[in-house]
Amino acid sequence: MRTSTLRFAAVAAVATFALAGCSSAASEVGAAAPAADPTSLTLALVPSQDQSGLVDTAAPLTDFLSEELGIPVTGVVSKDYQAAVEAMGAGQAQIGFLPSLQLWQASDMYGAEVVLQTERNGNISYPAQFMTNNPDKYCEDTPVERDGKLFCNGADALVGPAGLDSIGAIKGAKVALLGPGSPAGYIYPMLAMQEAGINTDKDLDLLPVTANDASVLAVYNGDAEVGFSFWDARDIVKKDVPDVGQKVVVFALSEEIPNDGVAITQDLSPELRTKIATSLAAFSATPEGSKILTDIYSITKLAPADPTSLDVVARAAQALGLQ
Repeated sequence: MRTSTLRFAAVAAVATFALAGCSSAASEVGAAAPAADPTSLTLALVPSQDQSGLVDTAAPLTDFLSEELGIPVTGVVSKDYQAAVEAMGAGQAQIGFLPSLQLWQASDMYGAEVVLQTERNGNISYPAQFMTNNPDKYCEDTPVERDGKLFCNGADALVGPAGLDSIGAIKGAKVALLGPGSPAGYIYPMLAMQEAGINTDKDLDLLPVTANDASVLAVYNGDAEVGFSFWDARDIVKKDVPDVGQKVVVFALSEEIPNDGVAITQDLSPELRTKIATSLAAFSATPEGSKILTDIYSITKLAPADPTSLDVVARAAQALGLQ
């Protein structure tokens, strides 16, 4: 049950978002009447961190949606990024919190509507970060501390690209790598390494990992010399390993990647899609909602999406043959 504070503060955000959704709803006028909306909904969550407990963490969000929509909303954790897209395509999930590549794929392959994109501390894009436990090899200058974490090669600017001249040294290293669906854990780092002259098929000793926090921990524990993640995934594991910011040094940042967001399947009526998007935006605009979204995905706010921002992700996916 959400608090009365959250309920009250949501009203203004609902009104604001509803205006943004009017043009979308209007475009549906005259379209064939859709099938009746379902009596329950499934929200697909992608494990950007250790998936254990993720559904419980998201429970206040699904409870909020259930109350706002008047039908049960259940959260499920997909095994990986691509599985969430396929679940939406198969009608097994109607709402997806997805990274940018999967937002584009859900729209392109299955006609899903990209309704929201995330803001993190006011930013609508983020870089992939290159991390190491061997700064002497990768840092061309002395690491500097920012907010209790170490950076080098200009990566402390927190805006990509930075430090990419140093990534040629990754050749031959043990590297923690997420699956091909991850923009920050795979797509952008792989592109950067290929552009630096690394044969990513032959020149890397790969350690597959399933989530961003696992990549951080692989570097922290010495299982890999280099890892990739979204900025700044070190914060996810700080509560368990407080010295992670000192032992895992960020030495490069990729070019900026559009933020993740929310897609809704086309099987739902325009009215229900608008109500879902409005409710999610309202939830994110409250202090309680923002905290819960931060706990789930480090999200501070959800805002109306700009689908054209995903074009850069589509081009990157094409370059790596991920379409």
